[in-house]
Amino acid sequence: MPIKAVVWGENVHEQTNAAVRELYPLTMHGTIAAALNQDKGIEATTATLQEPEHGLSEKRMAATDVLIWWGHAAHGEVKDEIVERVQKRVWEGMGLIVLHSGHYSKIFKRLMGTPCSLKWREAGERERVWAINRSHPIAQGIGECLEIGETEMYGEPFAVPEPLETVFVSWYEGGEVFRSGLTYQRGAGRIFYFSPGHETYPIYHNEGVQQVLRNAVHWAHNPAPAWSGITNAPNVPTDKAKEKIVQKGLRLHADGDKGLS
Repeated sequence: MPIKAVVWGENVHEQTNAAVRELYPLTMHGTIAAALNQDKGIEATTATLQEPEHGLSEKRMAATDVLIWWGHAAHGEVKDEIVERVQKRVWEGMGLIVLHSGHYSKIFKRLMGTPCSLKWREAGERERVWAINRSHPIAQGIGECLEIGETEMYGEPFAVPEPLETVFVSWYEGGEVFRSGLTYQRGAGRIFYFSPGHETYPIYHNEGVQQVLRNAVHWAHNPAPAWSGITNAPNVPTDKAKEKIVQKGLRLHADGDKGLS
């Protein structure tokens, strides 16, 4: 069965900026989904901020293997209940790919537990994305680097936790460098952050960028059943222990009590 991917876009700049509409007549999320669907092993659909429940109902989330998140101008408009829903699904094993300005999204900041701040400059400068982990599945087919003709600069320090792996590091024409491809795991869910993708440049039409995203969907996919009980903290009575034991000492809880929150 193909991997069920949902490309979430806030769908604001496509409606308010003529240059973005011209660059992305299919919308940004539509362009990304079309690139993913070039892979027969991926079935990508889209969701947007403006839809009921932001297009991320419980039923749809339960059926999603990997969620791709692009946001920029409307992070604060994303409802907290939807953020919590996405977070729970990541803990359960859903993959999450966060793109470009999504570093400041509610969901990424919540999962990272840090400010996720960085330096930036919008000057249309050249970016060279170096694959410093050439053997990583996400870097396959990229070669030693990929070139992006015009981009927004993101610079260090990037206030995120130490990643599991650094896959890409970017160099910009102005001299800055940035850890542009990072992997994490939260609960059973794999997370990949990839920084290229400013909306006023045709970055998601770049074949190398599209290949990275397809690779990332495959990497983030967890075929195991959802860890649906990951948020539970069940009490295990003494007589249910794997080995026979005798109750000793004082007890705060009775068998079957819920844990203290």
